Amino acid sequence: MDRAIAPAAQTQRKRRRWLTVAGGLLLALAGGLAFRSVLKPSIRRTDLLTARVETGDVEAALTAAGILIPGREAVLTSPIPSTIRRVAVAVGARLRPGETILELDKELANSALAKLDDEQRRNQNKNSQLQLSLERSLNDLRAQAQVQAVRVRSLQSTLRDEQQLLKIGGGTAENVRQAELNLTVAELEAGRLARQLQTQQRANAADVRELGYTVSMQQRSIGELATKLRQADISSQQPGVLTWVNENIGTTVQAGDALARVADLSSFRVRATISDSYAEALHAGDPVVVRINGTDLRGAVASISPAVDKGVVTFYAQLDNPHHPALRANLRADVFVVTRAHRGVLRVKNGPFYQGGKEQPVFVVRDGRAGRRTVRFGDSNFDFVQITGGLRAGEEIVVSDMKEHLDTPELTIDD
Repeated sequence: MDRAIAPAAQTQRKRRRWLTVAGGLLLALAGGLAFRSVLKPSIRRTDLLTARVETGDVEAALTAAGILIPGREAVLTSPIPSTIRRVAVAVGARLRPGETILELDKELANSALAKLDDEQRRNQNKNSQLQLSLERSLNDLRAQAQVQAVRVRSLQSTLRDEQQLLKIGGGTAENVRQAELNLTVAELEAGRLARQLQTQQRANAADVRELGYTVSMQQRSIGELATKLRQADISSQQPGVLTWVNENIGTTVQAGDALARVADLSSFRVRATISDSYAEALHAGDPVVVRINGTDLRGAVASISPAVDKGVVTFYAQLDNPHHPALRANLRADVFVVTRAHRGVLRVKNGPFYQGGKEQPVFVVRDGRAGRRTVRFGDSNFDFVQITGGLRAGEEIVVSDMKEHLDTPELTIDD
């Protein structure tokens, strides 16, 4: 016998059916949303870095590593072989012109100078002796020449007498010829003595000049050593800051060894290095941008080292403002050598998205979505990339790394 279902049980059954239908609808809605999210993946805005396309300048540049060095730096060297006796000034001190920095031991140099003085006095004595000896030789030759001249005159008189006797019949032709022969021989001897006297005079003058040269060279050596002795107290002729000094007292140094460096820290320049693969693109006069702790300073390449050392080329850059307060000695800096400049072009900030090619896909942000679009690029530098096609000024693109989403046509941006 059938029994009537209670109203409470019927209500409970209806509620259960409605709950089942509602749960199914919710499951269907969740599945639809999940399926939709699979078709259109999303990304959080906090994970994105974006930048807007703008109009401005783009300078194509080569990147080099630089270090600031003083605009003028004097290297003070040892004038003599010696040892370091005393260091008078500490590194970092400001120097006045002529202020002593370091003293060298002068004992050996003073001994060498005394030896040179003794040799010079001996040379001067030799010069006096040579003058006397040469004068004696010349006097002997002059005396012989005078005697020969007297003999020539006597033979000339004898010849005239013989010729006179021959005329009056008191002499012979043989006597005349003998007188003529004697006179000729005497005249030849007189000529020989005259030439010998001239030759001796020139030889004496040459000997005197040679010894004079020796005396002069010795005097110059004395003067040079005396000057080096005065310079043995190492000092700077210009004001500046002592940036380095050899503080090893007692160390032996040779002539020409560096002892100290004095720099003018009121102005600076840049010494930079770059890979030798860019050597052909580097030219004197190229504009440069020197970045120091976020401050950009303009300048130009002043000189380029002709040698390549371990695969790098060294060059020096002169700053337009070498007195900028941000400049410090030995401060490292990024140096950008400008090779081409584009004015008033579309550009966007450089970032991980840029792979260095001329064309690549990027994600353009619009209405909460990031859509993929192929964009053409031109030159670039550390800060900006030139856009030659595919974007307009004011558009916003993703500049963070999007390699994981390159095959996705569109992303939903979740706040």
